[in-house]
Amino acid sequence: MVEADRHIGVVIVGAGVAGLTLGNLLRRGGVDCVILERRSREHVEARQRAGTLDTRGVRLFRQWGLDEVLDTGPTPEVRGGFFIDGHAMPIEVDDNDNDSIFIPQQVLIRRLAAIFLREGGDLRYEVDVAIEDVTGPGAVVRYREATGATVVVRCDYLAGCDGDRGVTRGSIPSTAITRYSHEFEYSWLSVLAAVPAKTSGMAIHTRGLAGLIPRGMENSRIYLQCPNEDTVAQWPDERVWDELEARVGQSLGRGEILSKEVVALRSVVHDPMRYGSVYLLGDAAHIVPPMSAKGIHLALFDAETFARAVIAQERDGDPDLLDAYSDTCLHHVWNYQAFATWITEVMHNAGDPSTEGEFRKQVARAELRRQFESEAANRVFSELTSGVA
Repeated sequence: MVEADRHIGVVIVGAGVAGLTLGNLLRRGGVDCVILERRSREHVEARQRAGTLDTRGVRLFRQWGLDEVLDTGPTPEVRGGFFIDGHAMPIEVDDNDNDSIFIPQQVLIRRLAAIFLREGGDLRYEVDVAIEDVTGPGAVVRYREATGATVVVRCDYLAGCDGDRGVTRGSIPSTAITRYSHEFEYSWLSVLAAVPAKTSGMAIHTRGLAGLIPRGMENSRIYLQCPNEDTVAQWPDERVWDELEARVGQSLGRGEILSKEVVALRSVVHDPMRYGSVYLLGDAAHIVPPMSAKGIHLALFDAETFARAVIAQERDGDPDLLDAYSDTCLHHVWNYQAFATWITEVMHNAGDPSTEGEFRKQVARAELRRQFESEAANRVFSELTSGVA
């Protein structure tokens, strides 16, 4: 069964942080939109993801009247720390102008979806999306719902918030977009464990980097630097706990490990972030290594920049912000790619010398010592010990 064609201002593909934030901002600006998500609601809202909202992100939600998403709920009482060879480094931060909070992405997504639906938003889960035409003044999107009904939507703007492997970027001719990428020479073993975290922090050690971050009251996320060619099979549970304790330098509570995966560290930028009526946001446009804890930040920046641009066009007939969307976002993205590359290399080079050598290790450690003398740098490292994207 095929439903009659319909027209809508903005079609948003993807119900992650970027897509749901964009949908809520557009509705607050009086712009009609629909959000289409391939996965089920249960799947999307259950995916375990880290998340730190920096000061800009917190203030964004407050400015747009979305304060309720910021409730962190009950949080575990843990000792924050930054460790080098098992020794804690002092981190003293002036919090007077620091509104950043730790909030898991799945919690943020659940709240944004609840607000969007409660306020009458159109959010469709479990739909197969096909983008049929982006060459006209708008775009044509066809999607099939779980009921079997097929819907054809004509929209003025198509917002691709469907991640690195989504269909939206694939609708842009390969000759019209350039992919810039950098693959780091190490990966992370990412582990979710059913153990309350007593310590939250990052550890630099000759054996490699380690991270231990709370995930609610009962679970912890563990990160362990490992070679790119490592597989999960090479990391039995006992080895995970042994390595974590060796790198952090203290005994930690052990318990059930719920999941493991090897995560490649990479940086990716697609340029431009716009093609005709197609606009790319979040991971569909760029990826930063998790060490930087800036994935959410960039997604929110894209969402607000695009929302303000569409609202200016629809409310005031002013196309300038839309025309500048890609340049505005890419300027911001490259600045944060520079930071992400720097912090990733410094943190890893300062520990395991097997990749870059002993000279680079000593240079990285000198850089860390210099950074710990800086109040601004202390704030950066404090954010890194509270959550990794």
